[in-house]
Amino acid sequence: MKFLIAFLLTAALAFTGGLYFDWWIIAPAAFITAVLVRQRPGMAFLAGFLAVFLLWAGLSYWIDVQNQHILATRIAKLMGVGSPFMLVIVTGLVGGLVGGLAALSGSFMVAIKPSSRS
Repeated sequence: MKFLIAFLLTAALAFTGGLYFDWWIIAPAAFITAVLVRQRPGMAFLAGFLAVFLLWAGLSYWIDVQNQHILATRIAKLMGVGSPFMLVIVTGLVGGLVGGLAALSGSFMVAIKPSSRS
């Protein structure tokens, strides 16, 4: 249940933040979600990665379909990834890694307990 909540909250914050801020807002969205919804580090990474991967891949595919694959075909040739679909996957992977690593950082931050020195 925590995984689903973290997944949905990360995707919602990343999408909403992306409407008003730059692309990097996905990192604070995943970080804040991982701090608020406490999970093991691996599950936090997976929730952040999947949420942003599916969000970015879905949005880039939707944009690609809207312009009949013209821009994605040209960018795919320029980057050497082969096809517009591979460009969508690469875009999702980049966003997913940023979201996953930010969520992992948030999970590790919650796990750190201050030492009690006298």
